[in-house]
Amino acid sequence: MCTSCGCGGESGHVLVHEHDDDDDDRGPRPGVGYGWGREVRTVHIERELLAKNNQIATRTRRLLSDIDVTMINLIGAPEAGKTSLVEATLRRLRGDDVQLVVIEGDQTSDVDAKRIERAGGRVLQINTGPGCHLDASMVADGLSAMAPRPRSVVVVENVGNLVCPALYDLGERAKVVVMSVTEGEDEPLKYAHVFRAAELLVLSKTDLAPHVAFDDARCIANVRRVNPRLRVLPVSVVHEDGLDEWCDWLVR
Repeated sequence: MCTSCGCGGESGHVLVHEHDDDDDDRGPRPGVGYGWGREVRTVHIERELLAKNNQIATRTRRLLSDIDVTMINLIGAPEAGKTSLVEATLRRLRGDDVQLVVIEGDQTSDVDAKRIERAGGRVLQINTGPGCHLDASMVADGLSAMAPRPRSVVVVENVGNLVCPALYDLGERAKVVVMSVTEGEDEPLKYAHVFRAAELLVLSKTDLAPHVAFDDARCIANVRRVNPRLRVLPVSVVHEDGLDEWCDWLVR
């Protein structure tokens, strides 16, 4: 199980112990639940695994810096527009001297990786199975397989999720949140951790804002409540609004 949310993986963060005494009538106590005779104790595996993850991420960040490669961790909910943004970025940077390398994270399938290939990108698919996020070890293996050349930009499109990906350092230069206007203005308040951890918010699908009664001023106010330093970049892939600014930021 995932040590952060129980979504999948190999190790759990709770253990369940059966009592030998079937007549135990002590009732529920702190740390005990899910019925009589069953005790749930939190085990501190999560801290150890996160520490191991961070060690790998630190090593990855150092190695990428040594070869002048920048890696961006792209985080967003399902259908936020992450893959469309990567496709548009590839088209925008085509012919530029900066190579874009993509690591695509999904629970199953290679649908998005095929889209990236059709857009002309170098892409590696990582499937996490029941897991809801990429970790530093997966990405380190992916980088080894892709071998990005100097001055490359590696874009990691994380699994569609606003929770666990915020907790896992992959060795990236920055976390970027992609949020669609269709998700509503309160998203930064409901998933505050990822907005605090991010350096940039790409507010996507702005062409749909009039159709979903999206209040951009309210959204920005909510962003500022969570992270006053977070830069907000409105983008419409359909109308190509904001793409130059996004690519400039990415290359810088």
